[in-house]
Amino acid sequence: MKKYLIKRTGLAIGIIIAISMITFLILNIIPGDPVALMLGDMASPETIEKLREQMGLNRPLPEQYVNWILQLITGDLGNSYFQKKPVLELIGNAFYYTSRLALFAYIIALVIGITSGVVAAVFHGKLVDRILMTIAIAGISAPAFWVAILLQIYIALNFDLFPVSGVSTMAGYVLPSIALGSRYAASIARITRTSMLETMNQDFIRTARAKGLGSFRIVVIHAFRNALLPIITVIGADIGSLLAGAMLTESVFNIPGIGKLLIDAINKRDLPIVQGTVMYIAIICVLIYLVVDILYAVIDPRIKLGDGTSG
Repeated sequence: MKKYLIKRTGLAIGIIIAISMITFLILNIIPGDPVALMLGDMASPETIEKLREQMGLNRPLPEQYVNWILQLITGDLGNSYFQKKPVLELIGNAFYYTSRLALFAYIIALVIGITSGVVAAVFHGKLVDRILMTIAIAGISAPAFWVAILLQIYIALNFDLFPVSGVSTMAGYVLPSIALGSRYAASIARITRTSMLETMNQDFIRTARAKGLGSFRIVVIHAFRNALLPIITVIGADIGSLLAGAMLTESVFNIPGIGKLLIDAINKRDLPIVQGTVMYIAIICVLIYLVVDILYAVIDPRIKLGDGTSG
């Protein structure tokens, strides 16, 4: 197990370093000068060049990258070019809204997805199964921002229950959470159904039935527990996807989260915010996937053997 953890941790660190290099390179070779945007059209070339020198933007890219990485390791993401505030503080304030939205959407996805998948598997081939899977296919096919717009038009505007935009109250999170969580609920439902069907056809389930165990105990305790491995895969992967998907949903509902912060920073070429935000999300996603890998090994020790380690 120790070798497995070391190998997975090393892989996670390598992925983060690769993402940092790609992010830094892309943002520094695309057209547009952030210093010129900061100073405006009236600034002279001498003034622009002087400020570039003060900010270290005239140094070679490898040197800029090394300095940025060293700052990143110490938790210093620099200051925003335009807001003149620490990037970490801005990201923290925005992430508060994004994390709440992702959490509520995740809860909705888990409850609806797992319940629907289990019910569909129990009633395999029947009308309930076909209805639930049809809804799941529709949910996977519908983009979150499109569902968000529909919810605004048909729910928020027609019923005085939820705001069209903003999250000044908890009610403001309801529609965005449904819009964001519906797609992931659908994917969880499908994989739960498939995994449950495979498990319920195993010999130990037939043995449990032969012993006269109740249907509820067979489904929940025996079948569901042994069907968890692929479900955990989807659930773990969806956490990272939820954070990314939340950005588009935030734009529709005008939520001041990571999405709005990132889009505004891209438009202004505020590189410290863009780089910091991308790395912030990347690190969270990589850590989540690392935890999922570890859970894999805990639930099914055969994974460690297949990975070339003895545990």
